[in-house]
Amino acid sequence: MSEAKTPVLDLLAAMQSGGVVSRDDAKEAILIQENDLPWVSLPDGSLLQVLHVDLNQNLWIIRNKFKPGFGVETHYHTGPVFAVTTAGEWFYKEYPEKINKAGSYLFEPAHSVHTLTVADDATEDAEVWFAIFGSNVNIDDDGNVTSVLDAKTVMTIYRALCEAEGKTCENMIVVGE
Repeated sequence: MSEAKTPVLDLLAAMQSGGVVSRDDAKEAILIQENDLPWVSLPDGSLLQVLHVDLNQNLWIIRNKFKPGFGVETHYHTGPVFAVTTAGEWFYKEYPEKINKAGSYLFEPAHSVHTLTVADDATEDAEVWFAIFGSNVNIDDDGNVTSVLDAKTVMTIYRALCEAEGKTCENMIVVGE
């Protein structure tokens, strides 16, 4: 056997003899089941479930249920957004031919300007899981900032809505508080 392969074989032998990564400070994974956190109603008729907020990274992971005819303000995010649609359909007003359907995955690069829309004639709610890094900056038709949402604001709103509806959100994962 050549000497060039000896370090690799030594590493493999070390891994098989008990591992090279210490598990002494290993953390347990956190699992949230469907009903571990409540859905709350938003004034626009949509439903919100906040799963995870990381205040250090300004990250918020949420699930939404949007009714037919739903629409949001035109906005962009200061970081990337990842979305998985689990039911229904939705699209961005700016490119209506790109329809997000159940099973689809969408990547939004930072500063992608868009207006989330559910068609008026949709036959079911659009259900979407979002991981949002950075702030959500709402803008008017002239590009002026009208409001900003960040992880802390979303967490605060969710807690207040849960309290108003008599629900608990103690299982929400919060980092940095």
